[in-house]
Amino acid sequence: MSTLRRELGLADTTAVVIGAIIGVGIFYTPTSVAKLAGSEDRALLAWALGGLAAGLGAVTFAALGRRYPRAGGQYDIVRDAWGPMLGFLYVFCNLTAIQTGTIAIISLIAVENLGVALNGVAPASAVPGALVLMVGVGIANAAGVRWGARLQNVTVVAKLVTLGAVIALGVASPAAVREGSTVPTTSASLWTALLPTLFAYGGWQQALWVGGEVKDGERTLPRAILLGVTVVVIVYLGAAWADFRLLGFDGVANSSALAADAVGAAFPGSGARIAGGAVALSAFGVLNADLLTGPRLVLALAADGRFFAPFARIDPRTGTPVLAILLLTALSALLLVIAGPDGVDPLTAWVVVVDAAFFALTGLALVKLGGSGVPAVVPVAFAALELGAIYGAVADPAVRGAAGVGLAWIFGAAVVYLAFFRQRLPLRPRD
Repeated sequence: MSTLRRELGLADTTAVVIGAIIGVGIFYTPTSVAKLAGSEDRALLAWALGGLAAGLGAVTFAALGRRYPRAGGQYDIVRDAWGPMLGFLYVFCNLTAIQTGTIAIISLIAVENLGVALNGVAPASAVPGALVLMVGVGIANAAGVRWGARLQNVTVVAKLVTLGAVIALGVASPAAVREGSTVPTTSASLWTALLPTLFAYGGWQQALWVGGEVKDGERTLPRAILLGVTVVVIVYLGAAWADFRLLGFDGVANSSALAADAVGAAFPGSGARIAGGAVALSAFGVLNADLLTGPRLVLALAADGRFFAPFARIDPRTGTPVLAILLLTALSALLLVIAGPDGVDPLTAWVVVVDAAFFALTGLALVKLGGSGVPAVVPVAFAALELGAIYGAVADPAVRGAAGVGLAWIFGAAVVYLAFFRQRLPLRPRD
């Protein structure tokens, strides 16, 4: 029986963490955060709270990674703490909505911004190019985990250099003139502003999904999660500050192309092309991270007898779950074709709501399972911040519908579980 190959070292796994977090969110969400928060100070506080949630999550998930250094480890954590049904719901929602939606959106954004970088304008239709990109990255990851890791390492370095350059521009440029520093807010505005920051900060959990391919996983996984999240929090706080310094509050809150506007403030004329290239490269990196890590959750679910057995199969030549990779790629492509170029954006808010719910469950699992040595206040505080973001979504009429859609999707997944997977199918080894 073929098994996964433990080929990822500390640098590779840290690159997975950083690459899975730094996507396109940091180039766009500061505008949403500013509008929702209502002032620069409250916006930066929302970014700091998001960073705190990420830090608490890193400590929590590092402790869990030490105990579950195997493929699709987060599935095992949710299952062991809360039962097989919730474990299934997490993986099924991730497969059919959370990650497929993310891959569809990211592929589209990558191609649109590549067009801006090369031609100065986005292509009239980016869907065909997005499908080609998606399939190409899926094939690269099916060819072997080292191929996916190499792509990840290169793009992570490029992302950090790009965001470092934005921060340097903020330091070197004179502060933008600030006119009209606030907009009307509600008492829940800070919590609502937290929602897009969590979208931007999310992704460190994906290191748990590739635990079966990490060398000395019990030591490497925790170190990679803590190191990767620390780097991202520092870079994100610096980039958010730089945006306000370059554009001022009004400039950030009213921008329709934040990355282009921020770089254009320092490089008029060429700013849009530079920003387009940076966003395209960053989007490519997170697309690769999603197709590298996501199929391992499907593998874990199938190996546990809660999904169709062929998806637990590991190709003996490549050492990868080829069928699981193809399934995630195909579902993402199908969603993109159905939704089209204008239909995927509304997915973002409810994806974060559903993700936040399972983040909270995973964090609280550390308390339920016990014996980690981590004070209970850490995972409890992490879960509280995640639930606070859900409260912000429910409290804001503009995104309230996302919570309803998310709950309906979870309910639908529960129906699928009860109808088809309540009884275990034949088990298969995963690593």
